[in-house]
Amino acid sequence: MNIEEFFQLSAGKWFSHRTSQHLAFNKSEDSKSDIIIETLALDDPKVSKLCQQYQINPSSAFCAAEITWNSTMEKDQPKHSGSTVLVSVTDADNPDEGKLLREVIDADKTPVPGHYKFDSDGTLILTIEDETMSLEERLWFASPNLRMRVNILKSFGGFSIASFTSEIRMGGFPPAAKASEAANSVSS
Repeated sequence: MNIEEFFQLSAGKWFSHRTSQHLAFNKSEDSKSDIIIETLALDDPKVSKLCQQYQINPSSAFCAAEITWNSTMEKDQPKHSGSTVLVSVTDADNPDEGKLLREVIDADKTPVPGHYKFDSDGTLILTIEDETMSLEERLWFASPNLRMRVNILKSFGGFSIASFTSEIRMGGFPPAAKASEAANSVSS
């Protein structure tokens, strides 16, 4: 599997259930989300804008997606909703890895690209690190309609959060030819 196949297989509407463990406070938290993932054409203005934000030539972009979410946390906390754009820039020497650009909303933050690579079993491993934190996230498909995520967020200020997320496809399956190709690479 490559990053473009991963984005294509991820396209659609998903129901997400996340359980997070705040290690420093010995407390857990559940959240549920509706997530919509749409692939974007490389000539979409959002792709160009994001590449410019990272000072990367837009012609280097390999594939892109927009993710929109609407989340509810437990214990009557307010709903969280938003969206972000992701753009992959594949490493010229190794097509199984590269940079993952993510839209940064906070104008005071310097954009830091993530690094992605694929494990031999098709698991996407994403790492992001800046001066305040490090994040490692693993994403994989148990089947074309079931996606799993595990991540560990470490703050250099001393706290860590570990979470497990299961995502079930609710609709918007990619075109049949692409889905069957992606499903074959998930099962192999």
